[in-house]
Amino acid sequence: MTVSFFNAALAAWRATYSPAPGREVEDAQLDAVVKLSIQAVSGARTAMTLGAEREGTGVVISGDGLILTIGYLILEAASILVVTRDGRVFPATVAGFDHATGFGLLRTRPGVAHPLTLGDSSALEELHSVSVATHPGAGGCTRACIVARRRFTGWWEYMLEDAIFAAPPRSDHSGAALIDAEGGLVGIGSLWVGDALDMGVAFPGNMFVPVDLLKPVLGDLVATGRRSGPARPWLGVYSEAIEGHLAVTRVLPESPAEQAGLHRGDVILGVGGQAIGDQGEFYRRLWASGEAGSDITLHVLHDKTVKHLVVHSADRLDYLRPWKVS
Repeated sequence: MTVSFFNAALAAWRATYSPAPGREVEDAQLDAVVKLSIQAVSGARTAMTLGAEREGTGVVISGDGLILTIGYLILEAASILVVTRDGRVFPATVAGFDHATGFGLLRTRPGVAHPLTLGDSSALEELHSVSVATHPGAGGCTRACIVARRRFTGWWEYMLEDAIFAAPPRSDHSGAALIDAEGGLVGIGSLWVGDALDMGVAFPGNMFVPVDLLKPVLGDLVATGRRSGPARPWLGVYSEAIEGHLAVTRVLPESPAEQAGLHRGDVILGVGGQAIGDQGEFYRRLWASGEAGSDITLHVLHDKTVKHLVVHSADRLDYLRPWKVS
């Protein structure tokens, strides 16, 4: 179902000013929502975009101290502190990271809070009422409405086929808990977006990563810190669709893309001899080209000349400064 602009706006207004009758999130469930304070390692490659000091939200999902959050918060983390709803502070370590979904997993001492149960994000539909929860110091718990379930493509070599979009938006979205009417955790906050409806008009909202994407890889993340199997090829290029063309907006320093000679302003025309039409098609072609370490041929328009660049791809985690996944 595609929600109209009017219905989405009305539902978001009702969520803010006239919440629909239903089950409120209980205090015991909100205890599972904790504040995270992160300090990145010295010289972190992600510091330019994410900052050296980061704050966000995490959700306790097990009695033995596992905390689920959005992964970009914990990249290259040197130290992590967990602040509970009642003000207690505990150290935490990185337990896992999954670039494909964007989830990050932490481990702190057992019993810091009663865990929040993982819900069924596949059952969440447009116009469903939900709650968005952060630590009380970052805004606490508010109501929202699901306005879209659709593909999301990010400029940093990231794509979800069925992301969740909710409104009204929260500025404190990083790692925020999306809780359904049954009190289950159904998503983790990732971004503020201006086009939640994807209709070509401004409609602010938040993008959440569905928790169902965690379930198949949770065991791998706990056991080894990452999903099993080969890693996706990663280039280190940011891109944006501009007037029907996929333009390079940034090339990360010392990345495979920079080493191959890709530049800001280049236009990516194809991958491995196959033309691409949009950012989503670029990612699908890229990830189907082999595993991390494979040579990827890009067809690029540079200074009015079409070039064929061979990029020796990498595993994104190998690009980051040394950090520990315990």
